[in-house]
Amino acid sequence: MFIRQWNTANQGEGGFMKRIDRRSFIVRAAAVTSVLALTNTKALADVDESDAVAVALGYKADSKKVDSSKYPNHDVAQLCGNCKQFQGKAADRSGGCSLFGGRAVAAAGWCSAWVKKA
Repeated sequence: MFIRQWNTANQGEGGFMKRIDRRSFIVRAAAVTSVLALTNTKALADVDESDAVAVALGYKADSKKVDSSKYPNHDVAQLCGNCKQFQGKAADRSGGCSLFGGRAVAAAGWCSAWVKKA
């Protein structure tokens, strides 16, 4: 009885609780959830050249900046974008790399673990 009296007292305009039907509530909840899911989508983090794994593999975001005296087998045509470890598409500027735990590397980059994509 108390609940019925409380609900009827608060149904008017400007009351503490405005009446909302179930369909509107579900639609609004779905919209808010979708917006939150999209805004919390985490992009791949770019691999920093000073990262411990990157240093050990000699990773450079630009293949032209690789020290040829330190890596004599390096060829300018060897790029992350045409490496077997690269998880992006051919046209992508960056993509995940299996050697860096899926973090993004530059498609124009290079590291000493480069293997030609089949």
